[in-house]
Amino acid sequence: MSHYIDGFVFPIARSSLDTYKQLAEQIAEIWKEYGALEYKEFMGDDMSLEGTRSFIDSTAATDDEVVVMGWVTFESREARDLANEKVMNDPRVEALMASADSGFDPSRMFYGGFTTFIQ
Repeated sequence: MSHYIDGFVFPIARSSLDTYKQLAEQIAEIWKEYGALEYKEFMGDDMSLEGTRSFIDSTAATDDEVVVMGWVTFESREARDLANEKVMNDPRVEALMASADSGFDPSRMFYGGFTTFIQ
């Protein structure tokens, strides 16, 4: 079965990881409430391969930052669009973002929606 995903990559200060993780876990639950099938985030570990451009280069991550990559899986693009609209208008999200100094900077995030290509 084909799905639709939103993918994202961004750097975050190592000193902010615990606060960011708490925030992301709460927001992930809200996304799932509105129809996300899966919400996952991963922390960069092995970030270089000779002959390629790394996520560190792409995000301009500094030595005191780590690169986070994640995705949210949806049944379809339509389900994604509806869920994202609801999440962005949910007052809990705004309150969570305002209450946590997580170090997350959306201007440094790479984002895109993707359809299934190979499965």
